Formats: sequence, structure tokens, C-alpha cells
Amino acid sequence: MNEAVTRLREAVVERVLSGAGKATRDARRAAFDNREVPEAARSLIDKVTKNAWKVTDEDVAAVRQAGMSDDEIFELAVAAALGQSTRQLDAAFAALDEATKAAK
Repeated sequence: MNEAVTRLREAVVERVLSGAGKATRDARRAAFDNREVPEAARSLIDKVTKNAWKVTDEDVAAVRQAGMSDDEIFELAVAAALGQSTRQLDAAFAALDEATKAAK
């Protein structure tokens, strides 16, 4: 990946994790890492990272019912999706790097 794209990607991650928001920075980091997610959002965040296409209105409503605001839910879902896509992209680049080294 070229340097400009890498910098932009890092800036997005930094903003999502450390910028102003309704969800705490710790909660956003937990969602990004998919570890130690607040209990109220755990099921939703797990689904966002593993089967995003299966998230339903009922999943979101359950988190809202547990006391989280729509803004908090959105921020945690974005952090989770960004974290999962980052892990997948990093794994893809690592596989390409290994394949390139093996081909030499």
C-alpha cells in the first residue's frame, strides 16, 4: 500500500478510536479489538465483526434497551467494523508478502 493511503488509514483509525464521541474511548477500542466489549453491546459487536450482513433491527434494539444511545451504538459498530477490516487487510498483506518471498 502506498504511503499516503497508509497515513489516511491510520488517521481514520486514530479518529474513530481517540476522537470525540458519545461512546468512551475504552469502549471504542474494545469494539475495534473485539475484546472486552461492554456486556450490553457484546452480541451486536460480535455479529458486526463476524456476520455483519446478519445484523437486524432487533440486535440494535436490544442494545438500545440495555441503555446505550443510538450514537454510542453507531460508534461501537463503526469501530468494530473498522477493526475487523483492518485485521483482514493486514492478514491479506501478510499473505501477499509471504507469497512474494516464497516465489523468490
